[in-house]
Amino acid sequence: MNQPPHQRDFSSELHFATSRSGGAGGQHVNKVSSKVELRFHVDNSAILGEEEKQVLKAKLANKINGEGYLQLISQAERSQLLNKQQVVKKFYQLLEKSFRPVKARKATKPTAASIQERITDKKRNARKKATRNRDSFNDDL
Repeated sequence: MNQPPHQRDFSSELHFATSRSGGAGGQHVNKVSSKVELRFHVDNSAILGEEEKQVLKAKLANKINGEGYLQLISQAERSQLLNKQQVVKKFYQLLEKSFRPVKARKATKPTAASIQERITDKKRNARKKATRNRDSFNDDL
């Protein structure tokens, strides 16, 4: 299992269901089951290792239902075949994104303009609050 997960063949573990697409479309959309739903059970996968399963469950928690299935849907195309290809592509893109290492943020110095803006804002705020002071109110009288 030296290959990254998004380059492995998951076809034996993917389950597909079709149904009618929603939305406008007239007679064609009412008769044809072109919407494709892909289901992949993360815990039962023989292709993924335990650490990989944990990473997937953490990063894709909002796409995994209570039964442990990762669910993806495609209904953009008129053709069931195109929707199936699209949902499989979406699955592999999600895998790639999930296992992509997170880049560490490089600390940078604030720009001269941002420093100047911060100081100007602080002075403006200080003047505003100084006018609220009771002593400055009495000085004006």
